[in-house]
Amino acid sequence: MNVNPAFDDGTGGDATAQAFFSVRDIHAYYGESYIVQGISFDVREGEILALLGRNGAGKTSTLRTCARLGNPELRQGEIWLDGDALHRMKAHEASAAGLGLVPEDRRIIPGLTVEENLKLAQIAPPVGWSIERIYELFPRLGERRRQEGVTLSGGEQQMLSIARALARDLKLLLLDEPYEGLAPVIVDEIERTLGEIRRSGITTILVEQNAVRALKLSDRAVILDTGGVVFDGTAREVLENAALRAEYLAI
Repeated sequence: MNVNPAFDDGTGGDATAQAFFSVRDIHAYYGESYIVQGISFDVREGEILALLGRNGAGKTSTLRTCARLGNPELRQGEIWLDGDALHRMKAHEASAAGLGLVPEDRRIIPGLTVEENLKLAQIAPPVGWSIERIYELFPRLGERRRQEGVTLSGGEQQMLSIARALARDLKLLLLDEPYEGLAPVIVDEIERTLGEIRRSGITTILVEQNAVRALKLSDRAVILDTGGVVFDGTAREVLENAALRAEYLAI
């Protein structure tokens, strides 16, 4: 069986240790537009990694490539999740392998209640968290279980989108702009739930324009610029480096 590349955190540790999630020199295109230009990074099991950069840096395209959505098209490179070669898979196969993408537009299914959205996610194995456990994490969803999902508030729809990912057997959660358009009090609640998700052992990659909030929640950070990696290190390093933030994050 093929295994993913050795993880090297640059600290002189055991180079034979395996990266839980590993992106190796991926190149992806929208048609002939070269969007993801040789990106590589590793994520440890159970950590939160902030994937940051200015608008157009390639963050969402990188998430979509990792999720194997087919657009952008991966033309070179490897993507490994817990020993599984995602780069050889289609989107539904990557989902079955434990990858869950929460897109920016949330994609709540019209005509279905909150609970029906969750049950639909569990039609095919592997099944993840029980609906009862999901309602413990998101009490608001439990209160609105019979309400049509698309009629929820923006924050509640974001909760439902995350909950739908958890309804699968999830190893890696990809979040694309989860705070966009939400009131600060709702962002606080989303961050609390992400902390609970981390404590459950699920690894998370977070793309977010509110870089400071994302960094405070995260263990490590990767910064992209024009489709490539310009920084890979701890979140604290970014928070303490004003010049780096000004150049690549405009903060």
